[in-house]
Amino acid sequence: MYLMTISGNLLLIVIVRLNPSLQSPMYFFLTNLSIIDIVFSSSVVPVLLMNTLANDKSISLVGCATQICFSLAMGAAESIIIAAMAYDRFAAICRPLHYNTIMNKTLCFYLVAGAWSVGFINSSVQAILTFQLPYCKRVNVNHYFCEVPAFIRISCGDTFLNELSIYITGAIIAMGCFYLIIISYVHIISNILRISSSQGRQKSFSTCASHLTVVTLFFGTVMFMYLRPHSKQSSNFANEIDKVVPVLYTAVTPMLNPFIYSMRNKDVKNAIRNQLKRMQCHKN
Repeated sequence: MYLMTISGNLLLIVIVRLNPSLQSPMYFFLTNLSIIDIVFSSSVVPVLLMNTLANDKSISLVGCATQICFSLAMGAAESIIIAAMAYDRFAAICRPLHYNTIMNKTLCFYLVAGAWSVGFINSSVQAILTFQLPYCKRVNVNHYFCEVPAFIRISCGDTFLNELSIYITGAIIAMGCFYLIIISYVHIISNILRISSSQGRQKSFSTCASHLTVVTLFFGTVMFMYLRPHSKQSSNFANEIDKVVPVLYTAVTPMLNPFIYSMRNKDVKNAIRNQLKRMQCHKN
């Protein structure tokens, strides 16, 4: 799964860089999404695999802080980038005549720069608040990797400020972006319904459905993990669910994103085909 994530996202980055026909705002966002997914998955999965195979399940404080910082930063950045991509599709389908004016280079740059900045600011704040909490004994986290909710659960101090900051940032970033995505796709779908060709409608609906499936998987699992109340005395079943759910947004969605958003795309398929032909010509 991890190798598929890295290879799929790296392939997309290379293909976009090598093909002038793919230098549009959508592929600019997709390239950044691929970089985010590589970092997101790499901050968690290698350590997870090593801990699974080794007898020693421990992780250093610095390693844990790094994992929290990068996973939270990439999660927030991914939310904003996916929302920007949905807005780009809305502009392309619902406002085609004004598309170049709306999705200009300056706006695209600010959206991407904002996504990365918000991600790292959010993760730094959450990490500082988390590691200032008092812990009564040796920190034994019942989790596959370092996650803020898991640390809040085992703290013996007042976690009100931590929980409040998570709910506020989660509501603004996760729920805000999810709301923008849904609004964009409602407009896109209403526009698709006006397409006279049933084949064109079916193809467009298929694309929208696959996009929304991945979006729902990512945002649904993130909101389940961060925006629901966490009890310090959870049942074993609840603890197991909390261990499995983060794997979906740190390992599964980064693997699916390049295939759902681009590998099914006709332009990307043509670009890959042309690149393979060029490589064969050079060999001959």
